[in-house]
Amino acid sequence: MKSLVLAEKPSVAKEIARVLGANQKQKSYYEGPSYVVTWALGHLVTLAEPEDYDANYKEWRLEDLPLIPQRMKLKLIRETTPQFKAIAALAKRSDLSQLIIATDAGREGELVARWIMEQIRWSKPFKRLWISSQTDKAIRDGFASLKPGTAYNALYRSAVCRAEADWLIGLNLTRALTCKHGAQLAAGRVQTPTLALLMERERQIKSFQSQDYWLLRADLGSFQAQWRGKETPDGRLFDKTQAEKLLERLASRSDAKVEQLKKTEKQEPHPLAYDLTELQRDANKRYGFSAKHTSNVLQKLYEQHKLVTYPRTDSRYLSSDIVPTLGVRLKALQVQPYNEYIKPLLTKPLPVTKRLADDSKVTDHHAIIPTEERPSMHILTADERKLYDLIVRRFISLFYPAYRYDETAVTVSIGGELFHAKGRIVTDKGWRALYADAAWSSRSDDEDEEAVREEETEPGQTLPPLQQGQALKSFKLALQKQLTKPPSRYTEAALLSIMEKHSLGTPATRADIIEKLLATDTIERRMNTMQPTGKGAQLIELVSPELRKPELTAAWEQELQRIATGQGDADAFMSRIRKQTESIVREVKNSDVEYKPHNLTSSRCPECSSPLQEIKGKHGKRLVCSSRECSYKRAAEAPLSNKRCPQCRKKMEIHTGKAGKYAQCRPCNVIEMLGEKSEGRGGRAGQRQQAELAKHYSDNVSLGSSLEEALRAAMNKKD
Repeated sequence: MKSLVLAEKPSVAKEIARVLGANQKQKSYYEGPSYVVTWALGHLVTLAEPEDYDANYKEWRLEDLPLIPQRMKLKLIRETTPQFKAIAALAKRSDLSQLIIATDAGREGELVARWIMEQIRWSKPFKRLWISSQTDKAIRDGFASLKPGTAYNALYRSAVCRAEADWLIGLNLTRALTCKHGAQLAAGRVQTPTLALLMERERQIKSFQSQDYWLLRADLGSFQAQWRGKETPDGRLFDKTQAEKLLERLASRSDAKVEQLKKTEKQEPHPLAYDLTELQRDANKRYGFSAKHTSNVLQKLYEQHKLVTYPRTDSRYLSSDIVPTLGVRLKALQVQPYNEYIKPLLTKPLPVTKRLADDSKVTDHHAIIPTEERPSMHILTADERKLYDLIVRRFISLFYPAYRYDETAVTVSIGGELFHAKGRIVTDKGWRALYADAAWSSRSDDEDEEAVREEETEPGQTLPPLQQGQALKSFKLALQKQLTKPPSRYTEAALLSIMEKHSLGTPATRADIIEKLLATDTIERRMNTMQPTGKGAQLIELVSPELRKPELTAAWEQELQRIATGQGDADAFMSRIRKQTESIVREVKNSDVEYKPHNLTSSRCPECSSPLQEIKGKHGKRLVCSSRECSYKRAAEAPLSNKRCPQCRKKMEIHTGKAGKYAQCRPCNVIEMLGEKSEGRGGRAGQRQQAELAKHYSDNVSLGSSLEEALRAAMNKKD
C-alpha cells in the first residue's frame, strides 16, 4: 500500500517527491514505490459567496444585510478546479492507505489541506508532516517522525474561525458601506483598526503646534556641556527672556569646575533572533523593502534555495532540539564575507543561553535562522542576498558577547548652574562587530525617536581625561534656538511595530493587510511613510467606533490563539462574531454620516454623464465612472513602456501618432518609434531622424515646410 502526500504547491511537491524517490512524473502527481505526491495551488477550496446561498444576493442591496448563514458552505475555486479533480481521482485509488498533509506547517496551510479533504470526503487515516525547513535532511527526518493528523484539529478549528469571521465582518461591512454611500468602500476585521491607528497619528500631527525653545550650551574646548535646571530636567527653555537672562548672568563668570564625575560600565546583549515581523521591520529600515516584498523574497530563500527555516513564525527563540545543529549551520556559512566572524566561534563550545534557546517561548515554529545548506551566493538575486545577509549576521551575532562600553557622565558648575555632558569609550565591540559597516539599532521605533530627541539636547562625544574638582579655564556660552517637532508619520517598519503591539493580525498576515489598504486607496506610500488618503479619512468615520478600536480585534486574535491550542471555545467565538456583525451593519444603516468622494474630477463619463473618479493603479492613474451602474473607465495618463530614456533612464510614455506608436520622454524631449526596424539605427542618419521626430512630436513646436514635407513623404511611403 502507498501513501498519498498533499503539498501546498507544485515546487514543494517536486522536492518532496525527489527526496522520497517518487520519480514517475504524471500530469498532476509524482509516483514512486511507496508514495504518490500531489499538490494544491494554494487554496483550491474557499468559502461560498452570498449568491451560492441565494441567487438574489448577487445584487448588492442594503435591505438584504446582514448575511449570516447558519452553516457556512464551501465551494471550489473555478480556476483551480482541474487540479482539485485530479486529487479527488487519486483519493479513490484503492492502493492508497493514508494521506499525509505536507502543506505549510501553519494555520493557513492546515486549512488548505483540510478543506480539500472535506470536499473529497477523505475517510481513511491521515498524518501530518510538520517541518521547519525544506532541506533534504529535514524532509527525511519529518517523514520518519510523522504526527497524527488529529493532533492538529484545534489548529484547523482556529483557521476555520478566522476565515469565517473575516467573511462575516468583512463582506457584510463592505457591502453595507458600499450600498449606503454608493461608492466602493472596503473594510474588515483587521484592516479597519489598522487604518484607525494611522488616522490617530495623522490627527496628532495636524493638531501639533510647534514651539520655539532655547538650549544653553557651554563650549569647554575639548567637549560641550548642556545646561539643565531643577524645574527643566531636559534643559529646554520656552521663555526667550528667561533664557537670555540666564545667559547674561552666566556670561560674566570666568570659573568653571568639574562638580561630579561618574564612570559606569554598560553593556548591550545581542538582539534576539528574527521572527517574520522583526525581519520585515529591519528590511524596511535598511533597504526600504515593503513587508510584502520581504515575505516574497523570504519564501524563495525557504522553498527554492532551502537556505532559511520556516518564514511565517512569531517566535524569536530556538527550540532545544535545534541546539545540536547550531555548529553544523555555522560551518555551512564559512563563505565570504562571514568566514572571519565564524572561525573564532568554532574553536570553543558555543554559548547557548535562555536568550537563544527557550522551549517555553516557541509556539509552532522557532525563529528564522539559516539551514545546514552551504549557500551559493552567486545564484541569489540582489534582494535575496540582502535579506539572507540580514538573517546570517543576526544568527552569527547570537553567539557573540555583549557590546560593552564605559559611559562617563560629567557635571560642570558655572556660576552655581549645572551643565551636563556624556561620553563613551567602547571596550568590547562584541556582536556589533558584525555591523561595523553600517549604523545599526536594535531599538524599537519609539525608542529611536526618543534617542533622536536625547541626541538633540545632549549630543554624544568623546570626553577628555577629567578629575573631580578640576578647574576648567576657558569656556564659551551660547543659546541655540530649536523647534519642537510633531510625531513622525509611520514608516512601514513602524506600522508593523504598532500592529504587533496591538496584536493586529499575525506575522503571516500583516503584510497582506497593509497591501489591501494600499490596493483599496485608503492609505498610500509617500517616500517611505504610510499616510491615509482622503478616502481613508472619511471611511474611518463611517464604520462603527467599536470596530475602530484595536483592542476588539486584539481580543479576537487572542481567542483564535486559545482555540488553536485547544483552550478556547470555537462555537462561543463564532456566536459573538455573528452578534457583532449584526450590530455593525445596524450602525451603518442608522448612520447619518455622508461620504463625499475625494477623487472626483471635472471630467464627465461619456456614457452616463456622471463625474469620473481618478484611481491609482499598478499601471498608472485611471479615470473610472463614479456610478456603480456604469463600467466606463479609461487611462488618465499615457501608459509607460519598458523602454527607458537614454538620458534620464526613466520609463518612456507610449503614444500613438499618424506614423504609428512611439515612445516619448517629455522632460528630456526624446522620441523613439516603436515597432520600427530602424529603431536602433545609429550614426548621423539616426540622429537626424531622432531630432526630426523630437521636433514633430513635441508640444508647441512645428517643423519647417521642407522638412515637414520630407517627413510626411517618408511616412506615406512606409504606409
